[in-house]
Amino acid sequence: MVKLTQEMIEAFKATKYFAMGTASKDGDPNVVPIGMAFLMDPETIWIGNQFFKRTLENVLENPRVALQVWTAGVTGCLKIKGDVSIVESGPDYEKMYKMVKERKPTLECKGLLVMKITEVYDCRSGPEAGKRLL
Repeated sequence: MVKLTQEMIEAFKATKYFAMGTASKDGDPNVVPIGMAFLMDPETIWIGNQFFKRTLENVLENPRVALQVWTAGVTGCLKIKGDVSIVESGPDYEKMYKMVKERKPTLECKGLLVMKITEVYDCRSGPEAGKRLL
């Protein structure tokens, strides 16, 4: 696993919505907007499952995801890749359920994806595009 730098952590915290990509075992891609992503530590991201259908199917077949960190007002753009596990009960799920309710009381958290960060790339345009940072 790799650890995000302080600059990367600040970019993550400043981002409200993320694009998350998954793929089936056959490589069929899927991208969804994510509003409930929380950086739990420099190596771990928690993602709430409120509406996943194809995303959950893909993760069950292929537990690798990519998360784009980019928003207006944030310098740079990151592509974070990682391995995910699905948690649907227990203390971590209960904590995530409460975090989702605090942010948006009308949502029901059905599960938690725990992402362990394995790679980070620069996704800005220009000569450094695609460069592995971690």
